[in-house]
Amino acid sequence: MTEWTTDMLISTSENIAQHQIAETLGIVRGATVRAKHVGTDIVAALKQLVGGELTGYSSLLAGAREQALDRMIEDARAQGADAVVAVRIQTSTITRGASEILAYGTAVRLKPLSD
Repeated sequence: MTEWTTDMLISTSENIAQHQIAETLGIVRGATVRAKHVGTDIVAALKQLVGGELTGYSSLLAGAREQALDRMIEDARAQGADAVVAVRIQTSTITRGASEILAYGTAVRLKPLSD
């Protein structure tokens, strides 16, 4: 998957079509720790009785992923990158009710492939 942000190319692959990696700058990362809201827990407990998606948790994690990616992109910009390749997202439990979302990848400078 390759995605353009305003001025940064983000890819889960190690290569980007029509581009060559001119320089590898290093690992970049962005993280956030999010805690559940007690109201979300109550709604989730009720939802577990009937089944279905726990939308409160889905929304919480979606926002956390976006924030972690935004912070990773900021780190890449600070290193002078114009792309991040091999992007991964990892989740871990910090404590009961709180999770860390970590986005990381390799910051690179690109050049177009010559014909």
